[in-house]
Amino acid sequence: MAQQKETSNASEPVVLGRVSGLYGVKGWVRVFSYTEPRDALLDYRHWLLKSGGGWLEKAVVDGRRQGKSLVARLAGVDDRDAAEAWVGTDIAVTRDSLPATDEGQYYWTDLEGLEVRHRDGRVLGRVAHLLATGANDVMVVQPEGQEKRAARGTGEILIPFVPEMYILRVDIEEGVIDVDWEWD
Repeated sequence: MAQQKETSNASEPVVLGRVSGLYGVKGWVRVFSYTEPRDALLDYRHWLLKSGGGWLEKAVVDGRRQGKSLVARLAGVDDRDAAEAWVGTDIAVTRDSLPATDEGQYYWTDLEGLEVRHRDGRVLGRVAHLLATGANDVMVVQPEGQEKRAARGTGEILIPFVPEMYILRVDIEEGVIDVDWEWD
């Protein structure tokens, strides 16, 4: 979870999951949720689905946990063929429909693109994305400049997102995350 950017557009889509497959023959889809807990995605009764170059709003008629994943039925999607058209589609909601967060909590989308600096002031790169690993989230940092990538032999720095241990400070307004992490 995360603190919202003050400069963000309230109607901006925030991706919370993905249609990952089909479920049955009556138009249900399997859903991979990025929310914590996973079934929190079902709290949103209207989803934005990526369609062509834009977003299309679809009502969620029904949804539930099914094993380790979620399944949902969308309005107007009544058979397997109609459902198949949505497989691989991102699921989003508008930013203003997200719940407020407590201090020190962040939506991943707000961290992506922030500059990552070592405690000694060296710029390590920018947050490309985050991963959920079970034990803790991991920040994937893309070093800036081809010379840094070539020197290290890899294109990414993986930093556990553990506040007060590796993550020293997050300043959304300044656009910076200060870390204590050695990767060489």
